[in-house]
Amino acid sequence: MTVWDRPEPPTRPVPLDRERIVGAAVALADEGGLEAVSLRKVAARLDAGPMRLYGYIATKEELFDLMVDEVYGEILPEEEPGDWREALRVLAHRTRQAALRHEWLADLLGGRPALGPNGLVVAEATLSALDGLADVDTVMRAVETVSAYFTGAIRHEIANLRAERATGLSKHDWQHAAGPRLTRMLATGRFPALAKAVHDGTDVDAEASFATGLEWVLDAVAARLALPSG
Repeated sequence: MTVWDRPEPPTRPVPLDRERIVGAAVALADEGGLEAVSLRKVAARLDAGPMRLYGYIATKEELFDLMVDEVYGEILPEEEPGDWREALRVLAHRTRQAALRHEWLADLLGGRPALGPNGLVVAEATLSALDGLADVDTVMRAVETVSAYFTGAIRHEIANLRAERATGLSKHDWQHAAGPRLTRMLATGRFPALAKAVHDGTDVDAEASFATGLEWVLDAVAARLALPSG
């Protein structure tokens, strides 16, 4: 039985429900990451005894599942997408925006499928946009491919944000600090492709890089969907 199927216990002197518990857990994670979340800390946030929470949530993993589903409520499309490409594009961008608001989400993306009510609605909206365009296995691989791209890109972006905070150096500060060594290494002539990228490449921000990569992946999916089945 999943956490969503298990009934909640009756109300006691300090009113609790899973919605309040999850809200407190999300707030703690937003402030200090997943390491700041425990049933004991959530209980303290709600002025309740830790044992009270076990009537609602059996394990920290269940709590994480509920937290992810709560954020999936922010990822839900605001309106029905016009086509499959827009559906996958909206899913990717809204997931990225949610992860920037809740950085801990990046640590939980890409694991087991989200089976909470919001996660199921997101999955249904995404798959239904591709329904009938190809056989079900091709549709599943298409969604998995796009998901793999944006999950990796989001994790990379969040890792960079965390590194900036840990070191106190912005991307440009770090580049300036590392510049002399990189210049010396490139001057050896051993890294011509890297030298070309450094000297001739265009520096773009994370949002532009994410959007460009996403469109390339969607182009590849479109090409595959256009192939005859069999």
